[in-house]
Amino acid sequence: MDNQTFIKGYLDDIKRISDSVSIADIEKVIDILFEAWQKKKQVFTCGNGGSASTATHFTCDLAKSVAPEGKLGFKTECLNDNIPLMLALINDHGFDNLFYEQLRVKFQPGDVLICISVHGGAGKDKASMWSQNLLKSMRYARETGGKTIGFSGFDGGPMKEIADACVVVPANSTPLVESFHLVLEHLIVFRLKEKLASA
Repeated sequence: MDNQTFIKGYLDDIKRISDSVSIADIEKVIDILFEAWQKKKQVFTCGNGGSASTATHFTCDLAKSVAPEGKLGFKTECLNDNIPLMLALINDHGFDNLFYEQLRVKFQPGDVLICISVHGGAGKDKASMWSQNLLKSMRYARETGGKTIGFSGFDGGPMKEIADACVVVPANSTPLVESFHLVLEHLIVFRLKEKLASA
């Protein structure tokens, strides 16, 4: 396969995803986050691997990019940004409890947790099941009276059953799912910026 064929195929896949991703699910995410901003609730984000960088990006944009002139953005924190804390928690409590242990200290009723995962907690490899730390944190957030948002791919995995709103990128490709999660992140942030400006 030459470069042009590969590039065209990748971009064609992006077009297909754009046409098939659920607009209703994206709207649910926007509504949950806008309500959290109105009520001055905290928004937490987290992910593993490439999704961790998307979680960091989301937190940055919710704090700054979403805020129109003269208004504050979200109270927000990414749970995979404090590396010494993460390593201490993994060392003492195991990887499955990485995000749960942080939420036990910080999460309050009405807060929102955003979890980002390519497989949505499905699939496994030599490290056993993927992203169980995300699923555990989502269950805790719901039990504590908060809202949960998921971004996943493939068939959505268990995450789509747990989350109050879950946007599934319908692709069986990690690069495509991770790429489109960033597209969704920017779509949501800049729609929220418009809503904040008129609120």
